[in-house]
Amino acid sequence: MTSKPKLQILLCAPRGFCAGVVRAIDAVEQALRIYGAPVYVRHEIVHNKYVVEGLKAKGAIFVEELDEIPDTQQPVIFSAHGVPKSVHADADTRKIFALDATCPLVTKVHREAEAHFRRGRQVILVGHAGHPEVVGTLGQLPKGSIILVQTPEDVQNLTGVDESNLAYVTQTTLSIDDTRHMVDALTRRFPQIIGPYKEDICYATTNRQEAVKRIAPIVDAMIVVGSSNSSNSQRLREVAERSGCKLARLVLRADDVEWDLFKTVKSVGITAGASAPEVLVEEIMDAFAARFELDVEIVSTADESVFFPLPRELRPSNGAGRRGRLGGEATEDQSDDNIEVEEELREH
Repeated sequence: MTSKPKLQILLCAPRGFCAGVVRAIDAVEQALRIYGAPVYVRHEIVHNKYVVEGLKAKGAIFVEELDEIPDTQQPVIFSAHGVPKSVHADADTRKIFALDATCPLVTKVHREAEAHFRRGRQVILVGHAGHPEVVGTLGQLPKGSIILVQTPEDVQNLTGVDESNLAYVTQTTLSIDDTRHMVDALTRRFPQIIGPYKEDICYATTNRQEAVKRIAPIVDAMIVVGSSNSSNSQRLREVAERSGCKLARLVLRADDVEWDLFKTVKSVGITAGASAPEVLVEEIMDAFAARFELDVEIVSTADESVFFPLPRELRPSNGAGRRGRLGGEATEDQSDDNIEVEEELREH
């Protein structure tokens, strides 16, 4: 009997689902329990194909725009990434029963941008063009009131702005280091620019990137479990490469692992993006165990205990079943983050 080669696995902690992702997925599942199928979801509720397919099997129907949804009394859920105000307005016009599963930390960025706009400031958004979160943030303000920049060169090329009356916000899932470079570029070019009281990069993005930075320099290879359209997962792969890991791969499932590349490695780091379920990490670990004799060590860099409650309409203690926006009844959730943003911005 041939013995299997030995392999050390350093397992990042924290990894996988964050509080905003848990809230969004739970919102779809709770809506299905209360109202039955179908439940419509505008855009992928989170960027993970495994999660989306699982919700489809339970009765969720995913669309990109509201005009794909027939006239219905069934719930329509907005994804964790947030949506432009125009989407809320369209839902109101059609008297759609809309449930907003936007991550509260994304909502925090929306409130920051709105507060700066009310104070007469032009807002600069640091983010990736076309990402749903960026589209949603841009759509919180009138056209021309918020400018997207993606690179330090974009900052240098900005013209026609009031340099004494600027503020910036950022996408929540960016690379910490890239964002730092962008903020440095903004503050050098516009010394009076106002930034967030607390950085907009979310706690989960920060914690997962810090864990990768700890492990990537000391392993032969790094696997990030997540979907290719997941911004935070892509950033983890980039962070691993920049931290010195020569073989870093983003994979959704075990079948996506290029096993030939791992034949000679002695150590592998494994993490998962904030929208990747733990079951996929376990699947990949099992696949490694079938090929190697594993020595597994968990490397923990932070403890996470963040919890976000469901949208108010779905909370049993608040009378789940209430029809939200349907017929104009306002039941939007005023989260602590929204209140906190108002308090923070009073100082500016």
